[in-house]
Amino acid sequence: MAHQRVHTGKRPFTCSDCGKGFTYSSKLKVHQRVHTGYKPFTCSECGKGFAQSSELRSHERVHTGEKPFSCSVCGKSFTLSSLLLRHQSVHTGERPFTCSDCGKGFTRSFSLQRHQSVHTGEKPFSCSDCGKVFTETSHLLVHQSVHTGERPFTCSICGKGFIQSSHLQIHQRVHTGERPFTCSVCGKGFTRSSHLQAHQSVLTGEKPFTCSVCGKGFTRSSTLQSHLQVHPGERPFTCSDIGKRFSQIQ
Repeated sequence: MAHQRVHTGKRPFTCSDCGKGFTYSSKLKVHQRVHTGYKPFTCSECGKGFAQSSELRSHERVHTGEKPFSCSVCGKSFTLSSLLLRHQSVHTGERPFTCSDCGKGFTRSFSLQRHQSVHTGEKPFSCSDCGKVFTETSHLLVHQSVHTGERPFTCSICGKGFIQSSHLQIHQRVHTGERPFTCSVCGKGFTRSSHLQAHQSVLTGEKPFTCSVCGKGFTRSSTLQSHLQVHPGERPFTCSDIGKRFSQIQ
């Protein structure tokens, strides 16, 4: 009977905090830890806590360096299968999950669901220290470091600390020289996918970031923010929480 819910889509177990539904009561119990903050699985190396044992096992690879998932195209290895799947889109360009509101494509259904909160405005995750709300638990965890000052991921070469393991991985390319994102037109390599996207817009002439004051287009959001200083006194960006207006995104 429980298995049939996989086919019917029925989710009889509902979270009383956020309304999310689940097919199994066990999955609801694990989910509720997002709201309670309960993290029974602790890393013996750095003391970081996790809500699920699978999350702890994945995290431990940060310390061991184990990367069991390899790309069959370029040989790059990853700590998580989900990271490998995300990486493979660099080679295929496939984005099968499309937002019905804005048409933006995503490599994973989870990424699409996460993006849709931009349109709905839903922010179910709250900081217990200051009350600020977030669309994702990962954003909440990053924010909480503002209060704790914790930077558990440390570069073994220079000692610099980071809030997230992904930030550490990007930083390490400064030392290794690795540039995994390559332009298919000119072959130039980049350390970040966002840098590759900005480079490609230079080749195509696309300028997706537009000044709301004068209409001028830019290839990068950072260039747009610098440009806004040309319009002194203009405050085109409004905070949805407090209504205050700003001259640039902060």
